[in-house]
Amino acid sequence: MKLFYSPGACSLSPHIVALEAGIDLELSRVDLKTHTLENGDDFSRINPKGYVPTLQLEGGELLTEGVAIVQFLAEQKPNANLAPPLGTLDHYRLLEWLNFLSSEVHKLFVPLFWNGSEEEKNKAREKILRRMDYIDQRLQRDYLLGDSLSVADAYLYTIIRWLQAKHFDMSRWPKLQAFQERMEARPAVQQALRNENGGDA
Repeated sequence: MKLFYSPGACSLSPHIVALEAGIDLELSRVDLKTHTLENGDDFSRINPKGYVPTLQLEGGELLTEGVAIVQFLAEQKPNANLAPPLGTLDHYRLLEWLNFLSSEVHKLFVPLFWNGSEEEKNKAREKILRRMDYIDQRLQRDYLLGDSLSVADAYLYTIIRWLQAKHFDMSRWPKLQAFQERMEARPAVQQALRNENGGDA
C-alpha cells in the first residue's frame, strides 16, 4: 500500500497507525501548495479532493479521509489492538472521538495554516482553546480510550503538533503535555517523524 502524505499534515496520523500495526507502507510526498508529487506529477489526478492523506490499496483502489484510513489500517491488523471490536461500546467511543477531532477541532486550524484574516484567526484560536480545554479535562488516563493506544490518539497527537507550530501555550493543558510525552516515547511515532523529516525526529 502507498500513503500519500505531507510532512506534519493530518497524514501523520495514519502513518503512525501503520507503523504501530506493523504495516509496511510506501510513502509518496505531496506538496500541498502546488498539489504535486516529488516527480512533478499532478496529485489531483490521483485524488481530485487535492489533500492528504490518501491511501492507495494493493489493487489500485484509493481510500481518502483520515478517519476512514486509520480505521481501515487498524482492521488489517486486529491483533495490534488499535481499535476496539465492532459492536462494543468502546468502538463507538472511538468513533465519537474521531468525529469530534475531525469536525470540531481539525477544521478550526484552516485559517491559521492557510492565510485566514486576523478576525478568522482570532475566532479560530478562541474555539481551539475551548476544544482543547475539553479534551484535557476528558483525558483521565494515558490515552483517549483508557490505558491502551487507539487510532484516535495518533490523530490527537498530530493536532497537538499543530498547537505547537502555531505557538499555543501548552502549559494550559498539563494532561495533553503528558500525553504528548507518552506518544513521543513510542518507537512508531519516532519513526514516523524521522520518515517525514528526512531522518530527523
